[in-house]
Amino acid sequence: MAEHDLHSSAVAVLEANWEHDHTVPSRRLYPHQWSWDSAFVAVGWARVDPARARRELESLLAAQWADGRVPQIVFNRETPRDAYFPGPDFWRSAEVPGAPERETSGILQPPLHAVAAWEVYRADPIAGRPFLERVYPALRAQHDYLRRERADGDLAVIVHPWESGQDNSPSWDTELAGVEAGPEALAGHRRRDLDHSDPADRPTDHDYARYVALAQRYRDHGYRDAEALPGHPFVMTDPLFNALLGWSDEALARIAEVLGLPAQHHRADAARVRDALLAQLYDADAGHFFAKGRSDGKRVAEFAVGGLVPLVLDLPADVVGALVRGATGPRFALNGRVPLPSYDLTGPAFDAARYWRGAAWVNTSWLVLRGLERHGRTSEAAVLRAAIRAAGRVGFREYYDPITGAGRGIADFSWSAALTLDVLSNEEERP
Repeated sequence: MAEHDLHSSAVAVLEANWEHDHTVPSRRLYPHQWSWDSAFVAVGWARVDPARARRELESLLAAQWADGRVPQIVFNRETPRDAYFPGPDFWRSAEVPGAPERETSGILQPPLHAVAAWEVYRADPIAGRPFLERVYPALRAQHDYLRRERADGDLAVIVHPWESGQDNSPSWDTELAGVEAGPEALAGHRRRDLDHSDPADRPTDHDYARYVALAQRYRDHGYRDAEALPGHPFVMTDPLFNALLGWSDEALARIAEVLGLPAQHHRADAARVRDALLAQLYDADAGHFFAKGRSDGKRVAEFAVGGLVPLVLDLPADVVGALVRGATGPRFALNGRVPLPSYDLTGPAFDAARYWRGAAWVNTSWLVLRGLERHGRTSEAAVLRAAIRAAGRVGFREYYDPITGAGRGIADFSWSAALTLDVLSNEEERP
């Protein structure tokens, strides 16, 4: 497929998935608005329609909770209430003081939104400046919430695998082992994902039961972190989540400067996140960032792609070199044919088909790409851009087989199309 055709096909996917003021991840399985999906999608829309990019982020932030959290899902009022599980009747946000009028889930996703807002501004600075004025308070409140309610020193914790964006990664297995949930956790519920996908591609019923039990426990504490977290069985510090927090801190500093506001505190926050990631989650012998569980305070030595994402930050040269060696070595096997696998190709839990246990995703590859570009790793970045283009030629799928490159999961997936647009546009801007 020629570059022009690839671009046109990507735009067509976003157009087809546009829903009034936001973009659904897919029409089939994901009929609502997802938080970090909207951040990625806004980056793509910024390349072809900055006005829609602005609406994408503003519609999401309009559903921000009073405490500052930006919810994982904003439910579409016009969609049947049982079209997705867990749906609004499970989360019960309408019963929670401080929740928005729009029904949402009660958990969140990685805080990429300030980065997305900065990209949207750059695409159209004239219309973008008033946009930044509107969204800056919400973005700052999002970061304040994480540092106030989810603090692990200078990092932030997640309370559910869904908050990581990497739902069933082997990185969570150790902590999930302590979550008690039998088949009864799914009793009376229907897994809508299995209506649209091969069960071999999706989390198992056993894992899903634990996800439901965790979400229910958090919900039953009214989503109040001070009450829920002390006895919560899943509390983890994730390198991807925190790398994006620090990267977004840097974006907040740039936004503040445009608005004529103090910016240094945002840069100081970013530096503290970077230093804490290096101190707490980086293993110099392994050359990788690992998640850390609260149950034993130890790093979980599973090589997931999220451990490469801190490349988006200002890291020491020796750490950058180690991460690049990991990305190009046998564990992740960087190549121009397929995006990076979500998990170690040589790892004991590797599964080429099953979601975040090996399948290759465009979004995490795009994050690593941005990190490679930041550190001037031009040859490796060129290979990863080629891999994202190659995936698009297969079709804008939810994820891909990391060995064969075959598309898996849902077709016409929004962030795969959006980030391909960004890659193509960035290449046009290169000398």
